[in-house]
Amino acid sequence: MIRIQQVKLPIDHTEDDLILKAAESLKVKKEEIKSLSVFRKSIDARKKDEIMFIYALDVDFYNDIKISKRINNVSVVEPFIYEVEVTGEKLLNNRPVIVGSGPAGLFCALLLAEKGYNPIILERGKKVKERVKDIEKFWKDGTLNESSNIQFGEGGAGTFSDGKLNTLIKDRSKRGKKVLEEFVEAGAPPEITYVNKPHIGTDLLRNVIVSIRKKIISLGGTFRFEECVTDINIKDNSIHRIVTESDIIETDILVLAIGHSARDTFAMLNDKLQLTSKPFSIGVRIEHPQKMISEAQYGDLSNHPNLGPADYKFVHKCKNGRSVYTFCMCPGGLVTASSSEKGGVVTNGMSFHERDLENANSAIVVSINPEDFGGENDPLAGIEFQRKWERKAFEIGGRNYHAPVQLFKDFKEKKISTSFGEIYPTYRPGATFANLWDCLPNYVCESLVEGISAFGNWLTDYDRPDAVLTGVETRTSSPLRITRDDELQSNVRGIYPCGEGSGYAGGIMSASIDGLKVAEQIIKTYKPIRNITIRE
Repeated sequence: MIRIQQVKLPIDHTEDDLILKAAESLKVKKEEIKSLSVFRKSIDARKKDEIMFIYALDVDFYNDIKISKRINNVSVVEPFIYEVEVTGEKLLNNRPVIVGSGPAGLFCALLLAEKGYNPIILERGKKVKERVKDIEKFWKDGTLNESSNIQFGEGGAGTFSDGKLNTLIKDRSKRGKKVLEEFVEAGAPPEITYVNKPHIGTDLLRNVIVSIRKKIISLGGTFRFEECVTDINIKDNSIHRIVTESDIIETDILVLAIGHSARDTFAMLNDKLQLTSKPFSIGVRIEHPQKMISEAQYGDLSNHPNLGPADYKFVHKCKNGRSVYTFCMCPGGLVTASSSEKGGVVTNGMSFHERDLENANSAIVVSINPEDFGGENDPLAGIEFQRKWERKAFEIGGRNYHAPVQLFKDFKEKKISTSFGEIYPTYRPGATFANLWDCLPNYVCESLVEGISAFGNWLTDYDRPDAVLTGVETRTSSPLRITRDDELQSNVRGIYPCGEGSGYAGGIMSASIDGLKVAEQIIKTYKPIRNITIRE
């Protein structure tokens, strides 16, 4: 198969144009091309009056074709098949247990199930369908279910997000291809396998997660929802038993894919495993009209149906040495109430697949280091730091889970806003005008003012006076890491820290990939159990 890079075409091109362009690039007749597939697709919007799609195309031919080595951006590639062989020799006495059904837990479970290990997946929250009802009730009247919310439940926090599938990690093993193909098999749009910035959307992702769960069950896995791990028993420096609210489970393998908000679990593990503090970021959500963002990025072509709503990504190094950056940008989406503890306000962002709502939103966050919160000697200090600002936001928001909001012009002047401009907040159950300087550290607020002003130099009107800021965004990543060695095990044998909560991922894709990575290590070490009885 031949891969052609840097194939540029106008945004209104036809499918036939792709074939003609490929033939032209390879100096062959189009009739010689047997098949053509898109390997990668991105947008070049540097010239607003001449926006182009840039493709990498994989081409196969009816007959052997010799391609001149003088042709640029052309290479021979072999189709990649993700395959993991079972090579482990160590005997298992019990089924592997995975705690958490977010992306890391799901993909770890999927690969183990495919290879005959019959994993048990414990999830403290509810199935998607029931979870949606709990979240909608919270958004309607502020009734928080601490076990079933944006953070806890089937699919993890990413289920109620934009469903972004891009990642900055290097994926030489091509685990990412496995993840994307599984998502497509489960009902995600096929274009996620090749577009430069793939996303599913919360509406489609909910069904995708359910399909993956059903596949795991069909392969011998068992899901146990509304079952929270309360303790672990260690024997001879190896995992021995897991204690839940309703059961005691013996196991040789425990995968901790617990997510970044399982604070009670972290507290329980702190006396048993090696935990360390790590950097994270906090800040606010900012909202603008999506129309403004698309026009700034695409100019007169902003309404072209082939482009879709525009996004952005910015980072700025502040005078105080901290980085301020946009995070989890949601085109045409909503700011969501994402609390998991009573008495705290937490924000996040979410988009549906079509990204067709009025506002664009993004987190704007500032880097926080362990020395900012006394994390050098206390692994749990970052959690207390997050909790402190979440509770302050709850207080100034009215103690009813309404979020504190402020217009950017007033934020700069530390004044409480009195009315909205052209932009209204999308956060439910409601918003209260307040001074966000009262629920964030001064150095964070100073960095936000400098960063948003700098972003206004890169995207027209980004720093507009009536841009709405909603606080607080504190759950950008885990504030700690559960240490693991080269075999991906903690200091206790048989325990595998995994995914975002354990400090080894950030987002759906990297967490899914880490889940596969941990499963591969288990498969490399242990034999599957044969002739077991599966109890549902």
